[in-house]
Amino acid sequence: MVTALILVFVLGYAAIALEHPIKINKTASALLTAVIAWTLLVMLPMPLGIENTSAFAAYLSGLGETGLGNLQEHFNHFVGHELSHHLGSISEILFFLLGAMTIVELVDAHQGFRIITDRITTKNTVKLLWIVSIITFFLSAVLDNLTTSIVMVSLLRKLIKEAEQRKFFAGMVIIAANAGGAWTPIGDVTTTMLWIGGQISTGAIISSLFLPSLVCLIVPLGVLSFSLKGEIKGFDQNPNQQDQGNVKGSLLMLILGVSSLLFVPVYKTVTHHPPYLGILLGLGLLWLVSELIHADKDEEERKPYTAVHALSKVDTSSVLFFLGILLAISALQTANILSAAATWLDQSVGDLRVIVYLIGMLSAIVDNVPLVAASQGMYDMATYPMDHWMWQFMAYCAGVGGSGLIIGSAAGVAVMGMEKIDFGWYLRKISLWAILGYTAGALVYLLMNGNLI
Repeated sequence: MVTALILVFVLGYAAIALEHPIKINKTASALLTAVIAWTLLVMLPMPLGIENTSAFAAYLSGLGETGLGNLQEHFNHFVGHELSHHLGSISEILFFLLGAMTIVELVDAHQGFRIITDRITTKNTVKLLWIVSIITFFLSAVLDNLTTSIVMVSLLRKLIKEAEQRKFFAGMVIIAANAGGAWTPIGDVTTTMLWIGGQISTGAIISSLFLPSLVCLIVPLGVLSFSLKGEIKGFDQNPNQQDQGNVKGSLLMLILGVSSLLFVPVYKTVTHHPPYLGILLGLGLLWLVSELIHADKDEEERKPYTAVHALSKVDTSSVLFFLGILLAISALQTANILSAAATWLDQSVGDLRVIVYLIGMLSAIVDNVPLVAASQGMYDMATYPMDHWMWQFMAYCAGVGGSGLIIGSAAGVAVMGMEKIDFGWYLRKISLWAILGYTAGALVYLLMNGNLI
């Protein structure tokens, strides 16, 4: 069984990584991988030694005397029990993401982000690069790196008409969005996964990763500042002049949207409820306010500003991708494959700092969601409790390492599509500085926590 499961997962992972060359959407590959893996768990003989694992032993112990019967039959029931358990944990992440995405879409529909972007007026290339990067860094910490990169590149396309010059700015948006998303629990999906999983807490992740993430941005930003000089070519002083007029309630929706996202960690701390309830509370509030703001309009005029319309614009394909890949990972965890992998890594590499750093580098090639999900299953919280330096370092490396290649993060893929940036161009012009910033931030984190030597 173990060999079959690993083969299915490797093939599925390869299909996800090669999404563009093979022209098969990664969501389809992830869902098929998940279903096939869980089917194999009950169709094939149980893995050797599984009866000695703590999870299965606890399950048998809970059965009492019935635990003395057919082990294979009990294992099949155990698989069903584990599937329900993992689906419950995964659903918390999915509902959180769905709520957060809808809130962002609602704010964007009311042109709330224009209140921020319209204040950018400088023509100086270096100054504009710093302003755009810093705004992206902090905006990504509150929203998420994908949404932020789309918002900022949309602005750049209005500000900078010269395509080649705009590519450098777009490259820095990718780095800044990934760096900004790593130091808050709501800025990157992998950090959110660790937060919801109980591996990190809000205060600890912000205080420990803010400086490393900032260094990760400042290093490539400083280098590129020397190569970009003069003024912006074809700068548009009023980039939104041709857009429709101001939408009613823009400022209110921006304040409520950002406040709702920032309130989630507070809600979790005060009530001890899972974060998805906090995000649904915020979504419900924005939904109500948006209905009241446009109550005087007819149905057709009100439609673009409703939560129903915002939900139709949410990337549900990404939500289903997370469902598929997280279920596939949990199948490996149920078969005790991830624990065995962690043991092998410890014996082969030994140094946990190197292992986590390499996981971050690997996230530039393959998706960081399954990498973090696998790590959550590989390392026991009894050994590595909440806010252990390993989990914080994992959040940094997995969140930022994807900037090394343009295909290594959701932000990079989005910008690649919007600006038609070639893989080779990014590799030649940006990758080296992104990796340099990633490494510098990693060293700063290890130095801050006394783990450098």
